[in-house]
Amino acid sequence: MQHDHREQLKRSWQANAEAWAAAVREQRIESRRLVTDAAILRAILAMSPQRVLDIGCGEGWLCRGLAAHGIESVGVDASAPLIEAARAAGKAQYRVCGYAELESQADLLGCFELLVCNFALLEEPLAPILETLHSLLVPGGSLLIQTLHPWSSRGAGPYQDGWRIETFEGFGEGFQEPMPWFFRTLESWLALLHETGWRLQWMQEPLHPDSEQPVSLLLLLDSARR
Repeated sequence: MQHDHREQLKRSWQANAEAWAAAVREQRIESRRLVTDAAILRAILAMSPQRVLDIGCGEGWLCRGLAAHGIESVGVDASAPLIEAARAAGKAQYRVCGYAELESQADLLGCFELLVCNFALLEEPLAPILETLHSLLVPGGSLLIQTLHPWSSRGAGPYQDGWRIETFEGFGEGFQEPMPWFFRTLESWLALLHETGWRLQWMQEPLHPDSEQPVSLLLLLDSARR
């Protein structure tokens, strides 16, 4: 079942690439427009990194935003159509690279002051990638994760880990495949990060300006192995 979910997740980002790029660039997604895009960009700029790796970069909006502030970035994503869209929209460095390939491409990618996973950690078995990321950091570097807030995104189901389905309702036309994603409680997130050698520096919960409810969870971590 886990293999099926992972294959469906991969297919969804191939099939929905064009629709996703349009939704992001036309700012159709309210949570991103009002809260989360600014939250991740603000957190990165506060650290003034020289070189950033955007893991699961999608159509490249964050790399373009960093370039506007003079920050060098490299974007990687497993979806070739999304990387094509990113390359067509800006001059940042992009590479088709899935999580399982990060370790083998480490020499090509180099090391970074900051690694960013912005709504990109959607699979169930995340320990392997979190272990790999240590090797991509310069000494003193950090990992910044933004994910859906566990309490706000729990839906009608129980507050426990498990696969959920994103249908992209309200994101506009063109989405062809629903996307499975693995929900984690806050407790599970913190346990997973601790087990894979990451030390929490701070945690933020960006709020929706109208409802004043948390939209996302921001976690800044450093490596406990360096």
